[in-house]
Amino acid sequence: MADDTQKSQPSGAQKMLGDFAPALVGFTDDVLFGQVWKREQLSPKERSLVTVACLTTSGNTDQLVYHLSLARANGATEEEIIEAITHLAFYAGWPKAMAAMTVAKQVFRDGTD
Repeated sequence: MADDTQKSQPSGAQKMLGDFAPALVGFTDDVLFGQVWKREQLSPKERSLVTVACLTTSGNTDQLVYHLSLARANGATEEEIIEAITHLAFYAGWPKAMAAMTVAKQVFRDGTD
């Protein structure tokens, strides 16, 4: 379960989907962020870098704004994130890496987080 601090303010999922998809909001808040992200086998920083990599390779840039900011909050440096996305260009393709890097630039330089 998500802790009481998270419950006192609406989550991002709650703000986006509200009562439209309560089951998905519940799974997002309670299972994904309440359980999976709290497992000890990977640090929050490592989970964030894996998530940024997955979003980059799948071309899902909509979720990158949030997860790039979360990666920074979890201890990943701008240099580490840029290097990870650059590395992914060789495995996921240039267009996906360029799209992700454009989002990263907006988040890091333009403050779109």
